[in-house]
Amino acid sequence: MKIAAIQMVSGVDLRRNLAAAGQWLAQAAAQGAELAVLPEYFCMMGLRDTDKLQLQESAGGGPIQDFLSQSARALGLWIVGGTLPMATLDPGRARNACLAYAPSGRCVARYDKIHLFRFAQGQEDYDETRVLAPGTQPVTFQLASSDGHVYTIGLSVCYDLRFPELYRALKADVLLVPSAFTHTTGQAHWEVLLRARAIENLAYVAAAAQGGTHENGRRTWGHSMLVDPWGQILARQPQGAGLVMSEVVGDLVQDLRRRLPALSHCVL
Repeated sequence: MKIAAIQMVSGVDLRRNLAAAGQWLAQAAAQGAELAVLPEYFCMMGLRDTDKLQLQESAGGGPIQDFLSQSARALGLWIVGGTLPMATLDPGRARNACLAYAPSGRCVARYDKIHLFRFAQGQEDYDETRVLAPGTQPVTFQLASSDGHVYTIGLSVCYDLRFPELYRALKADVLLVPSAFTHTTGQAHWEVLLRARAIENLAYVAAAAQGGTHENGRRTWGHSMLVDPWGQILARQPQGAGLVMSEVVGDLVQDLRRRLPALSHCVL
């Protein structure tokens, strides 16, 4: 099965971001991908934290959800739509939600980001709790591929990457990590964390990132990549918008787990 991780440098205009995402999704489908993953905040990187609240959607409908559903159906593609802000009962707080769509256009899974990012260093000051409410539950879905395998796909988002217990709980064959890692933290930790999560879980990791300098002045690390269950990097996009693709081999996951049964040795 071919997986595509899409890297973007999203701006402040929703329509332009959706158009760019649509072009990359079409390219992924044309190159034979069955599953395509968009980055965190693919729909908008606003000028202020509160800008995302203007895009809040309720479950089941809205411009961003409609775009993802229609794209999946039109392209015959499984799509994991990075993240978008989903409404809560508190108008001042949204959930950073990752939605997965089947080729039928049906939403098959929703994961609300559990771990909310905080980081302060020099001019950088991030605190997602100002406008976001955390999720509470790990989420997976099943993907029946044309290669005859049924893959368990585990959902996570960006800062979740620092919490290995989440990935243990997912028990997935393929771990997805749509992200908007800062340049500072990404340069230091991004690759080693992605490879560690792959190795620990003997699973493929597909990380679709924001990668460049955005209209709001924020600089994201990029380096979208696909990592195999042995921790080897299969494909990488350092900076700028682009597409990374690679094969996922279900037999490899099962073979490695038989030869190195570390997951069955967990005692906690």
